Amino acid sequence: MTLLETINKDLIAAMKAKEPVKLRGIRLIKSALILLNTEGKAVTEEAEIQMLQKMAKQRKESLEIYSAQNRPDLAIKEQEELEIIESYLPKQMGTDELKVYLTALIAKLGVSSGKEMGKVMPVALKELGGTADGKSISILLKELLP
Repeated sequence: MTLLETINKDLIAAMKAKEPVKLRGIRLIKSALILLNTEGKAVTEEAEIQMLQKMAKQRKESLEIYSAQNRPDLAIKEQEELEIIESYLPKQMGTDELKVYLTALIAKLGVSSGKEMGKVMPVALKELGGTADGKSISILLKELLP
């Protein structure tokens, strides 16, 4: 079942259950998927995951801003949307799992310094396919590479 089919099914279920928060979040995702489909590119599962990650990142940034500016009303809305978006993302790797994976990848690629981080990042992002975000990969790589 494609993401759009899943979203449509969940949208109907949220309407029937009268869940306005879930309904709002699902509509946001559906709107973004429709926009992605109209761009003329082939929509792959990878493109859908990237779109969801981008949406989640935007919500996290907005949440930080609203919290810093003491706007709990807007922060709550962003948090609710973030939770719904994240429910459609693949399960994220834990820090320990990610560290083990990156250590093995560094050894495989023969990278020995932080200056060569640019060789590891694209490979890690492609292989992990949405199970870890770029920020956490970058932070761990900086720790692992002297």
